[in-house]
Amino acid sequence: MQNKIIELKGIKRYFNLGDETIYAIKEINLDIFKNEYVALMGPSGSGKSTLMNILGCLDTPSAGQYFLEGNDVSKVSDNELAAVRNKQIGFIFQTFNLIPRLTTIENVALPLIYAGWSKKQRDERAIEVLQQVGLGDRMKHKPNELSGGQRQRVAVARALVNNPSLILADEPTGNLDTKTSYEIMALFEEIHNKGNTIVVVTHEEDIALYTHRIVRMRDGLVESDQPNENIRTVDKSSLLNATI
Repeated sequence: MQNKIIELKGIKRYFNLGDETIYAIKEINLDIFKNEYVALMGPSGSGKSTLMNILGCLDTPSAGQYFLEGNDVSKVSDNELAAVRNKQIGFIFQTFNLIPRLTTIENVALPLIYAGWSKKQRDERAIEVLQQVGLGDRMKHKPNELSGGQRQRVAVARALVNNPSLILADEPTGNLDTKTSYEIMALFEEIHNKGNTIVVVTHEEDIALYTHRIVRMRDGLVESDQPNENIRTVDKSSLLNATI
């Protein structure tokens, strides 16, 4: 079997409110392997957002172990977590999280500043990934000069710029219309085909159908974990005239 990117062992996350303990995650054991394309689904209150925060090293579990590429990151310091996030994880958010005053290339290059790259190296790499996501002609535009689909492509490029081990997408089509959502899922398909590991957190069934494995959560537990037998692909010909 391929190498494990993620290994969760007995992960719990709870909060103490007075004498009461509230469990966001009751207990989860989960493995995700290199180059998998996984959807994490569940209704509000299922624990999927809490789990995504743990996977993204934005939060730490109350109990259990989280191994990211074989390293236990469940009990490391905040500074160490920040280093892991910057080096190993690419984030794509529903609200894009771009900095309004920065140009497209500056937004994409931002993680490389924290990684200590030179200006020349940052620009070269940012141009490379912007061309990869079809935005080679939008380098100097600011976010307010781009469409929603273009802004999400900038966010995808920023997630790819550090060559992360894991790409985490939180409701990546939540703010997009149907056609643009399909365009972004086509882009994800291309990224996955190049060997990237992608976890998409979504409540939309039709978006989950593009992934190869669907993990469903309910009440802080994994309710089901099944391969997607009917993987949906985007008809590229229908996107040829699209303006994203």
